[in-house]
Amino acid sequence: MSASGRAGPWLSGAAALAMLFGLTTASAAAEPVDVELVLAVDVSLSMSPAELEIQRHGYAAALTHDNVLKAIADGTYGKIAVTYVEWAGTRWQRVIVPWTVIANRADAERVVAQLNARAPDSARRTSISGALTFGSDLFAESGFQGTKRVIDVSGDGPNNQGPPVNLTRDEVVRQGITINGLPLMTRGGFSGAFDVDNLDRYYSDCVIGGPGAFMIPVNDWTQFPEAIRRKLVLELAGPASRQWAAEEMAHPPVVRTDDRPPADCLAGEKMWRNRGWGMP
Repeated sequence: MSASGRAGPWLSGAAALAMLFGLTTASAAAEPVDVELVLAVDVSLSMSPAELEIQRHGYAAALTHDNVLKAIADGTYGKIAVTYVEWAGTRWQRVIVPWTVIANRADAERVVAQLNARAPDSARRTSISGALTFGSDLFAESGFQGTKRVIDVSGDGPNNQGPPVNLTRDEVVRQGITINGLPLMTRGGFSGAFDVDNLDRYYSDCVIGGPGAFMIPVNDWTQFPEAIRRKLVLELAGPASRQWAAEEMAHPPVVRTDDRPPADCLAGEKMWRNRGWGMP
């Protein structure tokens, strides 16, 4: 048999494989959404059990709020992908709600049901850098393609374990991810010796970053549900929307990255070291 005679079946087989590969690639294509959003929530021991419940309930109320649902519906695709993660020390991160699409109230209520399925846990230490690294890795397995990728991190103290948070922040931002912050300056838990003055400045200078990054400080737990709602609307609506303009006029204020005053990004590590436990 000639070489040309042998080539026919081989080419047919190769073409079939190429077609199969193309179909597999197409079937595995990421689903487009307006925003891929990681909600990274502090559950370190500085948070009291009551505060942990306030956090959960605040996020649940915000995700089902009419303003948040409207911000989602007004997007190009009318849907977002969200995952809810609780974090503490360097090696302690828990995915409470895996990547889920929210396009309407029913979707949001399904996320809330997962949030309410079990009580929050807590653990030692505060590694914002660990939370940011973990959160950034989640985008690779989301199965979605967002026009924007955001990590929304909340916490009541500075980083005191793991790599310096500002260096981790810069690394995450280089991946095209925006980090927004919700510093909890409530001082209602067990933080005490590890509190820092002006946690909002610490978050502004050391934690948030990326295009359009901002934070909303919480000075009292009564502000928390409203702050979460506002934060989600601002993240989802975008600065060109009427909702953004309306939220910008409200209180507490939104603090952007270009408002950052200087802060010591190793404040938490230094406090841990100065109490005799050595550097983390």
